[in-house]
Amino acid sequence: MPHESVPDLLGRVLSGTKYGVCQTRGKFGLGAKMALIWSKMSTGLPIDVRTSTSPSGGLSHTVLDIDIHRNEPNVHSAAVEANPGRWRGTALAVTIEGSWTYARSKVLRYLRQIAVITPYAQFKFAYEGEGGKGSLALTFARRTDVVPPPPAPVKHHPASVDLELVKRLLTTTRAPTLRAFLAREFSCVSKAHADRLAAEARAGMAPDTDPRTLDAKQAARLHQLLHEAKFDDPSGDHLSPAGECGKREGGGRAREGRPRRGSPPSPPLPSLLGEYNLRLGITKEFRPDLVATHQGEARVLEGHAFVVEAAVSLGGRGVKPGINVHRFANRIPLLFEAGSDVITRTATKRVNWAAYKISQATDRVGVFVSVVSTRIPYKGAGKEYIADDMDDMVAAVKAAVQACGVQLKVKIARAAAAREQAHRKKNLAKYVPNAAAALFAVMEAMADAPAVGGKRRKLEAARDILSGVRDGTTTEATLVKRLTEHVEKADTDAALEFQMQQGLAATGGRVDAWLVPDARGGAGAARHGPDLDAGAAIVRLLLP
Repeated sequence: MPHESVPDLLGRVLSGTKYGVCQTRGKFGLGAKMALIWSKMSTGLPIDVRTSTSPSGGLSHTVLDIDIHRNEPNVHSAAVEANPGRWRGTALAVTIEGSWTYARSKVLRYLRQIAVITPYAQFKFAYEGEGGKGSLALTFARRTDVVPPPPAPVKHHPASVDLELVKRLLTTTRAPTLRAFLAREFSCVSKAHADRLAAEARAGMAPDTDPRTLDAKQAARLHQLLHEAKFDDPSGDHLSPAGECGKREGGGRAREGRPRRGSPPSPPLPSLLGEYNLRLGITKEFRPDLVATHQGEARVLEGHAFVVEAAVSLGGRGVKPGINVHRFANRIPLLFEAGSDVITRTATKRVNWAAYKISQATDRVGVFVSVVSTRIPYKGAGKEYIADDMDDMVAAVKAAVQACGVQLKVKIARAAAAREQAHRKKNLAKYVPNAAAALFAVMEAMADAPAVGGKRRKLEAARDILSGVRDGTTTEATLVKRLTEHVEKADTDAALEFQMQQGLAATGGRVDAWLVPDARGGAGAARHGPDLDAGAAIVRLLLP
């Protein structure tokens, strides 16, 4: 932060902008002002701020509090000091009053969930008890350097505005005409559409009317018209989900989902990009046995685009039996009033976990759902939970969680097939030595028996096999080896058949994936070695 801006940035509560909406984290920016107000109300002590914008510059040191009634900063001291350590960043120290015994579990849970949703951040937490009793030091390490691009501001969608907002926009616009006002101040309104709307407005309004001259009745008619007309849905390009890794180009990002209206569709990115950070955060903090992630396409609720990301994990560190729900809104954890939240109610009551081979009572299941939007549909003044009475939101959350369940079902079935294969192989291999000894004893008796009477035909049919017993090339060890090989092959074939029955293998059991151009038998056709079965795929190495 620049030295001269620190008082206004931290000592004054600012209001939002009227020019549009933007996906924001939390309710109060960084939360520093709320910490300052809390300190002012609980201990009365000021906040200590040290900041530096450049390693080669000075170190700004400011001590201040806030005049709550006048909404003005009260600066106790401010100076620019030397910066011998060439440090860059911002550090804030605040003294507050609270009960660590009561808040401990909530603070640690909050920090752990922040580490999940932001694996590209590193932070430390330390608590020092009196005399060292109960002291705690935690480090949440950075797992990746891939940071989602910031969300972009977007103009208001006509379906999302209320009458007061329309009046405010009419008084502050710089558009000279009504048609220009509609096209400039709202998203998803083209110039041609603005002309049609202005022509249909009536009530003394015309396309060339100065919007700043409209009275209250005309503003109400315009508001009614905006809600009656049909508009394209916002594309969601301005949102920044937790796991988004694409780069913004031309105001949008290349990501899997619905393309921007009026533009040709672009090829979707691999799903790994859309889920990269969320998966890393869960893996880093919980170490689950299995994890599946899904990023839904952009949907619209009351004129605001929203995206739902979900992850479902099985097992892991510190996960209790049952459904453990973790909720995020614009990358901020929600800790309170979970029972009324759409995410909790959907995960615990609307999803049939048994259909995905998951036991809701005994398995240790983690459900992570993140909703990002320019307007989160909170319920209640505290903004602690998302409303459960909106069908579009319920459908989006349920679809995202179910998509994760489908992925886990495949993984669970594969794990079950692997366990069954290992168990079957173990049982068969246990009897190989006894079976080989018995079979070799029979073969030795047959090799020594004279070929006379009714046994002549059987002995002559087995002449090639028995000759190996007579000359010593076929031994009991040979039979053990051959039977073991047969068990391995039969077990592999049975496992593949099981996967085909469960829908785990591709149609036909294999799909050719060429890493080099394939001439299909032409002069430039590549030569390959034998098939190497790697379990998840069959690899054929290129030959020189």
